[in-house]
Amino acid sequence: MLCWLLPESEAGKGMSRRMWLGMMGWGALGAVAAKGEKQGKGFGIAKRAIVVFCNGGQSHIDTWDPKPDAPDGVRSEFKTIQTAVAGTNVTEHLPHLAKLTDKFTILRSVSHDDLDHGSATYLSLTGVFHPRKSSNPPPSPNDYPTLGAVLKRVRPATKFPHTAIHLNAPAIIPTLPAPGQNGGFLGREFEPLVLGDVYESPVVMPSLERLPELPPVRLSARKSLLEAMDSYRLQQEKSPQYSAMSHLYDQAFELLDSPRNRAAFDLEKEPEALRRRYGLHRSGQACLLARRLAEAGVPLVTVMFNHSGRGQDKEPTTTDVYGWDTHNDIFPSLKNHLLPRFDHSLSALITDLDERGMLDDTLLICLGEFGRAPRIALEPGFAGNSPGRKHWAGAYSVLLAGAGVSRGAVFGSTDRLGGRVETARVSPCDLAATLFWSLGLDPHSLYLDPTSRPFPLAHGQPLFGLFDG
Repeated sequence: MLCWLLPESEAGKGMSRRMWLGMMGWGALGAVAAKGEKQGKGFGIAKRAIVVFCNGGQSHIDTWDPKPDAPDGVRSEFKTIQTAVAGTNVTEHLPHLAKLTDKFTILRSVSHDDLDHGSATYLSLTGVFHPRKSSNPPPSPNDYPTLGAVLKRVRPATKFPHTAIHLNAPAIIPTLPAPGQNGGFLGREFEPLVLGDVYESPVVMPSLERLPELPPVRLSARKSLLEAMDSYRLQQEKSPQYSAMSHLYDQAFELLDSPRNRAAFDLEKEPEALRRRYGLHRSGQACLLARRLAEAGVPLVTVMFNHSGRGQDKEPTTTDVYGWDTHNDIFPSLKNHLLPRFDHSLSALITDLDERGMLDDTLLICLGEFGRAPRIALEPGFAGNSPGRKHWAGAYSVLLAGAGVSRGAVFGSTDRLGGRVETARVSPCDLAATLFWSLGLDPHSLYLDPTSRPFPLAHGQPLFGLFDG
């Protein structure tokens, strides 16, 4: 039996001819979904998910998968340190995360063949390869929707006005937003709420602060007037654009009208000591806000840990703009700018979730679009005076925690140089499938776009081996 995922608003409607044809065409895929896979490990444990995206391509060899016995020209300049898990080493510049390895899994065997930032970011945030592989294409309305847009299509949030929120966003590569971060062919109605630098102001969204002269009765009256105007305009225009805009207005009013929703964005409600533990900078405060929003009922929060993939080219003294695209100057960039903040903020997020009991039912995924090459060299044409590493998608590492993910495990392995996966190769498509699986959605199920075309929820397989029991 084919498994369809329809929002409640559409579940009771009759099927169109297009839908029936789609069912017939996707019969083989549906058969896979009917094999009782929902008995598999990890299904439906997560109530929410947080994705931390390392924009620019984090070097796995200099972080999670060090190769101290590799030859000169491959081996990192950094030493390795023993972690909380016997036999597992990481770079010396992740001391806080090293103490927490008994709380997460290091996945060392992610691999694909897309070698440029834009299309690889698209792959990471949609779980689908871009038609223009290894390129930097601009976003398009024909793109596949970002993961949060798909989630909103099939299971909209019930406890918060937004199903998905992107923080410290959008991810910029190299100077423009990468594709894969919006509603794509689903339309604007399904796009995540996008917030930029959440450290700019004590109140992340000052516009949510209700004016003293605007009591609830006046707010309600304004909304009624707007609805009346929109209703008339919709009758005249019959345009999906206006429908999407009306939906956005509804979300804005719902945020404004609820003290609980507004409070979720107020970082000043957190103790100063905890804010400092996360880091008083845009990456750290974005991680803290991710926890607050997940706690408030947002099903999927994505943090662009670095909003710029390579902003250091123009502002080498500003840590906030550093990204992981370290073609040159990789070791001073990692040591002095990237790794200290990453170590503090991600360790704070994991610890905070665990101390609040949220790690039991929150899936955390930390990934980049690819890794860095097992060769250290100075690259002409890029800023910097010391060697770095090129893009490398053949093997890289991802961190996963929570929602039944094994604690203290290392999944998969690479060769002695860190350039090729030797065991348990997986792709970003599998990570997308695992995210939906953990949230209780069969990734082989289908959803419909606005023209009733069927699409699979994900294009990979859930990674059952990551989960306990």
